[in-house]
Amino acid sequence: MAEQITSLQSTSLADLLDRVLDKGVVIVGDIKIDLVDVELLTIKIRLLIASVDKAKAMGINWWEGDPFLKATEFKKMVEENKELKKRLAVLEKRVTKT
Repeated sequence: MAEQITSLQSTSLADLLDRVLDKGVVIVGDIKIDLVDVELLTIKIRLLIASVDKAKAMGINWWEGDPFLKATEFKKMVEENKELKKRLAVLEKRVTKT
């Protein structure tokens, strides 16, 4: 009777994450709600999981221009918001006086 040798490869979570980020994973799903053959709502979900380097190689770099991810841009927007609130308060006072 010949012995059967089974080899199990153990993959650590770090190895798995490294592979996913190196190659990338795309998850796609659509949610569609119909009522009596009338489409009411369609939600398309597209999720890409990849490293920054892999995403850039694919031409995806939206985060580079997103002001919410840049502290200086975010601070500027907060200051603009404060200034607009002050101006709005002044205008509201003028309107209530007349």
